[in-house]
Amino acid sequence: MKQITLEELLEAGCHFGHQVTRSNPKARDFVFESRDNIQIIDLAKTKEGLDEAAEFARTLGLKGGSLLVVGTKRQAKEIVEEEIRRVKEVLKEAKKEDAGKLYYITQRWVGGVLTNFTEISRNFKKLTDLRDKTTKEEEKSKYTKKELGLFEKEIQRLDSFYKGIFQMQQKPDALFIIDSRMENLAVREALNMGVETIAMVDTNADPFVIDHPIPANDDAVGSIKLIVSHILDAWAEGVKAQKPPKVEKPQEEKPSKEAPKEEKKQKEKKEVKKVLPVNKKVAAVKAKK
Repeated sequence: MKQITLEELLEAGCHFGHQVTRSNPKARDFVFESRDNIQIIDLAKTKEGLDEAAEFARTLGLKGGSLLVVGTKRQAKEIVEEEIRRVKEVLKEAKKEDAGKLYYITQRWVGGVLTNFTEISRNFKKLTDLRDKTTKEEEKSKYTKKELGLFEKEIQRLDSFYKGIFQMQQKPDALFIIDSRMENLAVREALNMGVETIAMVDTNADPFVIDHPIPANDDAVGSIKLIVSHILDAWAEGVKAQKPPKVEKPQEEKPSKEAPKEEKKQKEKKEVKKVLPVNKKVAAVKAKK
C-alpha cells in the first residue's frame, strides 16, 4: 500500500486548522501550535491517523465489506464523485464484483439511512421502478405523456437524495466522512447502529466520536482530494487482494480396511455352497442302500 509522506501532506495544505476561537478543546492533542490566531495541525499525527485509517479500509475491502462515503460540503462533492468513479472503473477492469459495494452521498444526509434503513429502502425501490417505467419501451406504452412527465419529476427529486445509495441492499459496513462536525447526524446514526467510521477531523470537531479519526484540514480542496483518494485506493487494494473462493473437489472413496475381510467371507460362502450339493448327493445314495 502506498505511503503518504509528510511533504505531500504539507503541500496539500492538510496542516491548516481553524481559528483559535472556533477550536474544540478535545482536538488540542492534534494541534502543533498557533500562528496568527490560526491553529496548525501536527502533520505527524495526521500521517499516523491516515495510515491507521487506510489499513482499516484495506482490511474492510479484503473482507468484502461495503463503504459509504459522505461528503456534502461544496469542496468535497465533485472530488468524492470523481474518485468513486475512478475506483469503480479500476475494479471493473480487474473484474471485481465488489465494485458495487462502494456508495456515496454528496447532496444531503437523509435522516434514517442507518437507523431506519427498511423505510429508506422503500424509496430505493420506488426510484428503481420509476426508472423502469420511463426507460423501458414496454412500460412507457402503458402511460400517457403527462404521467411520464410526472414520473421524471419524481425521479429527479428522489435522485437528488439517493443517487449514490439507491442500490444498497443493507446498511454499509463503514462510513468515510469528510468533515465530521458538519455531518454530525451521520456520525450519531453510525454510533447508534454500531457502524464503524473514518473521518477527516478538523480542529473544530470532536475526534473521540470517530473510530478512525484523521486530523486534517477538511476545507482545502488539495487536502480533501489527497486523503479521499488514499482511503479509496486502500479499500480498492483490499478488494483486489481477495482470494478466489476455493472449489471443493469431491473426495474419492478410499477402500476401507474391512473390504478384504468382506471379500474373504464372500469366497468362503461360495465354497460352502459348492460343497453342500455334493454332500446331499452322498447322503441320498447312502439312504437308498
